[in-house]
Amino acid sequence: MGYLHFPAMAAWLFGLCVAAALMPELAEGKTRHYTFNIQYHNVTRLCSARKIVTVNGKFPGPRLVAREGDRVLVKVVNHIKENVTIHWHGIRQLRSGWADGPAYITQCPIQTGQSYTYNFTIIGQRGTLWYHAHISWLRSTLYGPIILLPRRNESYPFVKPYKEIPIILGEWFKADPEAVISQALQTGGGPNVSDAYTLNGLPGPMYNCSSKDVFKLKVKPGKTYLLRLINAALNDELFFSVANHSLTVVCADATYVKPFTTDILLITPGQTTGVLLKTKPNFPNATFLILTRPYFTGAGTLDNTTAAGILEYEHPLRSSGTPSSIKTLPLLKPSLPPINGTKFVNVTQFVQNLARKYRSLDSAKYPAKVPQTVDRKFFFTVGLGTSPCPKNTTCQGPNGQKFAAAINNVSFAMPSVAMLQSHFFAQSNVTYRTDFPSNPIVQFNYTGTPPNNTNVINSTRAVVIPFNTTVELVLQDTSILGAESHPLHLHGFNFYIVGQGFGNFDQNKDPAKFNLVDPVERNTVGVPAGGWAAIRFLADNPGVWFMHCHLEIHTSWGLKMAWIVQDGPQQNQKLPPPPVDLPQC
Repeated sequence: MGYLHFPAMAAWLFGLCVAAALMPELAEGKTRHYTFNIQYHNVTRLCSARKIVTVNGKFPGPRLVAREGDRVLVKVVNHIKENVTIHWHGIRQLRSGWADGPAYITQCPIQTGQSYTYNFTIIGQRGTLWYHAHISWLRSTLYGPIILLPRRNESYPFVKPYKEIPIILGEWFKADPEAVISQALQTGGGPNVSDAYTLNGLPGPMYNCSSKDVFKLKVKPGKTYLLRLINAALNDELFFSVANHSLTVVCADATYVKPFTTDILLITPGQTTGVLLKTKPNFPNATFLILTRPYFTGAGTLDNTTAAGILEYEHPLRSSGTPSSIKTLPLLKPSLPPINGTKFVNVTQFVQNLARKYRSLDSAKYPAKVPQTVDRKFFFTVGLGTSPCPKNTTCQGPNGQKFAAAINNVSFAMPSVAMLQSHFFAQSNVTYRTDFPSNPIVQFNYTGTPPNNTNVINSTRAVVIPFNTTVELVLQDTSILGAESHPLHLHGFNFYIVGQGFGNFDQNKDPAKFNLVDPVERNTVGVPAGGWAAIRFLADNPGVWFMHCHLEIHTSWGLKMAWIVQDGPQQNQKLPPPPVDLPQC
């Protein structure tokens, strides 16, 4: 009689297979455990020693590697005197907002001697992302790469690289960056600038006392390398180029793009770019400089130096070139655009032309799911402003006031308790307001002559939207205290950059030019200096999600706000309760 049960057994097995197919992250994913000890480490750069904040004593921090579908548990233990949080930049955090990391937005900081385990699953993402501290300016040294591999037995939609190398662009201060921002906020003036840029923590030979602190990329002839590029600099967009080598762009912010080739890249803080570098077929009898230096559109001071690494070919007759033989080879140098985009208008145009080359791969396997209809439209001005100088003090900002920054003239005041907790426990009335303006409070010629009154409103405000709302957001730069490009980062979502342009956004003409077919999908968008960018996204992730400029000084001055996405009707559309070890304020 046992054979009578076989159809039922077959149906049960079939159902199990279907369920596994519908939930691949459960069927295939594994759980990966990491421990991040946040500790001080003494580092010498440019003949100057400094105590820096690190993960496990490493600078840059260790790689976090996972496959699409994996669950990741990172226990973060705070061994330093400062409060700390870590943000997993670009991870979607679907229904895991408690693990997103921005201080006082999704969690209270991890205090000295305390720990917190960040728990999230990699859903629908593969490529390069990164993690960094998300409180004050601690991210200046506390950062590292996140490598998201395809599911096991799945391949890249491009040629398989011989080797993969993360390269993190950073910014080095001889002074303690915490003292730098503290002084700037106290005086109301601009912050002291960095002393060097770095490639994987090393400034390179173009700085005094730095001839040994050089990143070397050692390659073999006739191979293809995947460079996972990350801009972790605090306050600078950075050009990147390798002498006599073209770069084929294949990824942006952990999404695949239509491949295109360029000699020069621009990466804003927060962005990542995956590029293929194909080496020469034969030993070239030369070494090649890898350069990074800033793209600057503001009116203040900047670190106008250049970091350099070296691309070094392995000689076919030797397992590794001897220092003496390598030193005799000619050292070739790439040409980079001028630094100042305000002075050289063609540089800003070059940057925009480069941005337009990024398009979603939009294949059958990786479609571009661009919202074709929009439920809510928002228009946000982003730019600088001023705050009055406190009585009986002298301020070093514009016209004796303090520098500020704002979205729709609202400069975000950080709450003293985490917004996500207030939202979850329905206590928002004591933490934040829900009337963030959908449009500028005062309309003016945004890229023309600025208004006489440049003072901002200091307030803790958020936009509240229902689950699954399709959103269109136009981000408009302003000329207040000088037009400037702003890399805007949205937590908890990827978005499609459907349009960009110079001047004021024209609601009657510009939407007709939007790309709704294959726009690039990112988590950080460079709003052009004196221009605008339009993005669309589906608000399918319940929680409180920070949006801010990734130039850290602008964030410190208040160029930030929060989106609150309400729970959906289904159980799998609701934010789960907070974990038991969530830090308390």
